Amino acid sequence: MTRQELLASIPLFESLTKEDLDGLTLHLEESHYEPGEVIFKQGDDGSSLFIIEEGAVDIAFGEGPGNIVLATLFNGQYFGELSLFDGAPRSATATATKHTHVIRLDRDDLVKFVHKNPAASLRIIEEMGDRLRQTNELMSRQVSRNVLQEQEETLTFGQRIADRVAAFGGSWPFIIMFSAIMIVWMTINVVSVMARFDPYPFILLNLALSSVAALQAPIIMMSQNRQSTKDKLLAENDYQVNLKAEMEIAALLRGQSEMLARLAVLERTLEWRKSVSSD
Repeated sequence: MTRQELLASIPLFESLTKEDLDGLTLHLEESHYEPGEVIFKQGDDGSSLFIIEEGAVDIAFGEGPGNIVLATLFNGQYFGELSLFDGAPRSATATATKHTHVIRLDRDDLVKFVHKNPAASLRIIEEMGDRLRQTNELMSRQVSRNVLQEQEETLTFGQRIADRVAAFGGSWPFIIMFSAIMIVWMTINVVSVMARFDPYPFILLNLALSSVAALQAPIIMMSQNRQSTKDKLLAENDYQVNLKAEMEIAALLRGQSEMLARLAVLERTLEWRKSVSSD
């Protein structure tokens, strides 16, 4: 894959013309990273977009052993694109997991390119608007959902039958009904002489019990396997809810820290003005 094709695979640049891509490719720079080497850390000043030509990169949120790997990127994928436009601190940490070769586009080079190509800048802005709408839709969508109800809607007829058989086979009505049938069966074949059809040791009854057990066991296993699937879905949904909550809390804390820093700067500015006015 050529570098023009790599750039065109990025949503921000996919609407650019071939001439725009050729001009932007001239500003790309190469970088190499060893396994375990940090490309940038969360909170670092952001100024570059990275595209993976070869290797793999983990994007993680948080620090230390409690960090969360948000994504693992491979050849042709990119990261750090937002810093091209706002220059804000990195929101995650990028670490090479194998020998990695990336190409880098710096913010200053993009600014120079945009100044020389106003039409290309409009196409990039349109693409950014589309991505912003998609992000707003994603963030406004609820992560918590009734995964069990969603799974119930996709069940086959056989799975529904298996669930009902397993639910009835493990209930008191089934135990009482089956016990009553066994008592009546054995009573008739012990007490009655004329109506006896399965004398002691109740070979026909044993055959019926064995047949019921042989059929009931795999049906119950089917239902239990589906229950383990439900547990996995619930665990995955809980993980997504917790991850979103943690990321939103971290964003709130960062916003609070920035606000406190600005208030501190404002307070120092007011104190300086007061000292100047008093002099």
